[in-house]
Amino acid sequence: MQNIRVLIADDDKEIRDLIRKYLEREMYIVDTAADGEQALQLFQQHKYNMVILDLMMPQMDGMEACRRIRSTSNVPIMMVTAKDHETDKIIGLGIGADDYITKPFSIHELVARIKALMRRFMVLGTEVPDHSEFIRFKGLMMNLKTYTVDVQGKEIDLTGKETELLKFMMSNPGQVFTKAQLFRNVWDNGYLDDDNTIMVHIRKLRMKIESDPSNPQFIKTVWGIGYKFVGERDE
Repeated sequence: MQNIRVLIADDDKEIRDLIRKYLEREMYIVDTAADGEQALQLFQQHKYNMVILDLMMPQMDGMEACRRIRSTSNVPIMMVTAKDHETDKIIGLGIGADDYITKPFSIHELVARIKALMRRFMVLGTEVPDHSEFIRFKGLMMNLKTYTVDVQGKEIDLTGKETELLKFMMSNPGQVFTKAQLFRNVWDNGYLDDDNTIMVHIRKLRMKIESDPSNPQFIKTVWGIGYKFVGERDE
């Protein structure tokens, strides 16, 4: 990927420089900011293909910066933080972040996840028009700003990981994913050593969104491979 421009916002100069160094090795154009306000100023001046935001920054934190960026753009956003609480992840995803990684992290994993996120956005057709707030299929809708999910017009309760898993599958309808691929794209750990993790979450999702979980309409099993999301688009 060439001519890719990335914005990194982190108050830790060593981390900014480390991420920039490795992304520049991938031939990306990289700009850095020390706080959320500076990041917003740069975002208004340039067109970015990816934004990486630290959660805790002076002047303006990553949550507020993410919220403001997402109000005007659908650019992929990766949140980076020292916190490791599920609530922070849910809030970050709820205001529009696309992925989340906690410190300390492997720089190689971070770069791989950044590349995967941009690839999904730019190649696999997950890009949606700016200002779009919803993913809609007949009988099922997800609000991408509040991360609420409606089934047949009724809001249902999902856990953070159930929401992330459903969003990923709804964003890539018709594509078959192995359990390992789903795990890499939704969970922080890139290594799946227990198939039950995915199976349990798929089963719980089906119980909540399918009218007949034993004969699912949306999340289909592709025997011997994994799962895919199917449905009739409701534009």
